[in-house]
Amino acid sequence: MLTILDKYILKRYLVTFSVMILLFIPIGIMAHLAEQIGKMQANEAPLDEILVYFGNFTIYIGSLLFPIFLFLSIIFFTSKLASNTEIVAILSSGVSYSRFLRPYIIGASIIAIIMFIMGMFVVPNASKGFNEFKYKYLKKGKQDRVTNNIFTQLNANDFIYVSSFDPARQIGYNFTFERFDKENQLKFKISAANIRWVEKDSVYRLTTYKKRKIYNDTALVETKRRLDTLFAFNISDLTPVSYAAETKNIFELNRFIKDQKLKGASNINAYVLVKYKRWALPITAFILTIIAVAVSSVKRRGGMGINLAFGIIVAFVFVFFDKVFGTLAEQSGFSPLLAVLIPNMLFGILAVVLLQRAKR
Repeated sequence: MLTILDKYILKRYLVTFSVMILLFIPIGIMAHLAEQIGKMQANEAPLDEILVYFGNFTIYIGSLLFPIFLFLSIIFFTSKLASNTEIVAILSSGVSYSRFLRPYIIGASIIAIIMFIMGMFVVPNASKGFNEFKYKYLKKGKQDRVTNNIFTQLNANDFIYVSSFDPARQIGYNFTFERFDKENQLKFKISAANIRWVEKDSVYRLTTYKKRKIYNDTALVETKRRLDTLFAFNISDLTPVSYAAETKNIFELNRFIKDQKLKGASNINAYVLVKYKRWALPITAFILTIIAVAVSSVKRRGGMGINLAFGIIVAFVFVFFDKVFGTLAEQSGFSPLLAVLIPNMLFGILAVVLLQRAKR
């Protein structure tokens, strides 16, 4: 049962958070539009696609900044409560600090649920539209995927390699297909100067085709200048777009990660990192809420300005740690799980320390 105190703080919590989003998101949209309008005009982006893009941009950027907005909004209104001596009055009336913290935890739970649902199901769809528009009109001509030295394991026995891949023309160069038996012995190997998907005929066209079959100690070689054939893979799946994991809901992402692991994808850590970050986002909401309350509930000589300055510093440090460990996981063998846990553990410890100091 919520008391008058709970309703009062919870209302301030949610209203301040909502107002901050409504204030800063339009500013972000205007700044982004001013920066990119020239590219949109030069590449003749249709108005309807631009409108859809900015709808996706709002959801995509808003989800990234949710924790920061949450953190700063709590510091803002809690500092105001402290400067008006409201917190002193509440605690002097016999309310414990833990009891005073309850409406903040309720508010954090509401925001965490919203962040969880959006991160798992809403943001992926927005991310897909956002990134597709970006590479179509804003980064036209730039590759959105790895295009060199692509190795893919189709299943337990089949392996593919191309030295380079052109997504626009759907063609791979220096193509190799190898099949091994259960004893890991090579059964046959197909190589070609290039492999091209011919959509009209729904076949793969191999140029300078060569097939080498192994029979015990004998090798049979078959060559052709050109061969049209079928393979059990999609040529565009040789190398998924760099933002592939961001565009899938949690169920699709789990299947995608499993599929990429079977294929032996070299950048599997980047996909797993996206998954763990989604699960960690609601936890981050609670950690930042506790830090913000602990920092701003004490009345200071510098007032709200000191608290906001401290909040901005903490927010940037958190983002810095998140980016550093995320980059380590994507570009090295560092565990994606640890990359997500370490920043939250460090700031979780900071939250406990600051909370104990605030109680005293």
